[in-house]
Amino acid sequence: MIDEPRDEEPPDGGAGDEPSGFAMRDPVEHDGRVTFLGFLLDAFRRRRMGQFVLNGLVVTLFLSGAGMFAYPFFTDVYTEQFLQRGLEDRFETIEVQTFEEWEASITGESGTPLTKIAIPAIDIETLVVEGTSPAALRAGAGHYPNTPLPGQNGNVAIAGHRTTYGRPFNRLDEIPVGSEIWLVTPVGDYLYRTTSAPAGYQQEERPGGELLSGFVTTPKDWRIIEPTSVSSLTLTTCHPKGSASERLIVRAELAESFPAGYYDRTVAAPA
Repeated sequence: MIDEPRDEEPPDGGAGDEPSGFAMRDPVEHDGRVTFLGFLLDAFRRRRMGQFVLNGLVVTLFLSGAGMFAYPFFTDVYTEQFLQRGLEDRFETIEVQTFEEWEASITGESGTPLTKIAIPAIDIETLVVEGTSPAALRAGAGHYPNTPLPGQNGNVAIAGHRTTYGRPFNRLDEIPVGSEIWLVTPVGDYLYRTTSAPAGYQQEERPGGELLSGFVTTPKDWRIIEPTSVSSLTLTTCHPKGSASERLIVRAELAESFPAGYYDRTVAAPA
């Protein structure tokens, strides 16, 4: 004799009248009481529209999180594949013979290509534009307009991104004292060498004792780009990575000057 199937009590002790396709779930409780959030979530789960809204919320949160992680990657692609390539074409067409002609050609022209910076110690070579506005810095690095042009006397100052838009200064904290920094320009190529931090700033060093040229200061410390008595170069970027709470600085001094085209023919040319 085959036993007839019998209705069984729902495992949670309920009345067994839960709509088909939905599992009974208790609202979120706190100290034995049903909370408003628990009641609301439970109500949403019990209705088709509520499930649709919750699913949409989950998808939205997922896409937002994915976008946050993908944003630096896409800005790098945008800068390197579009902006930098266009700047290279414009940079190669600049025809000036003197600093006076060069300065006149860039005055008020934010975003125009100014110089190529190369830092072999961190394998960086990128074009720097005139200006430090957000739009200009999307190229990766920008020249402070009120500072001298590369090769001139005084303090040439350049700001660059560290984590987005090509991140040219991402590894600026790894540069040892004495490292080469090249500024390639239409009127000449200039070799700078990194120096120790100025007096009053803390010098960083590697575990083995090797001095690093980078030092940290506040975003409002404008002393770092003030005029200097020697031909110098100051590079600035955000610190720590992913934050703008501080500034990482590298200072260098002009070591040698060469005719225009020297770097590309002699230093960067393949062996």
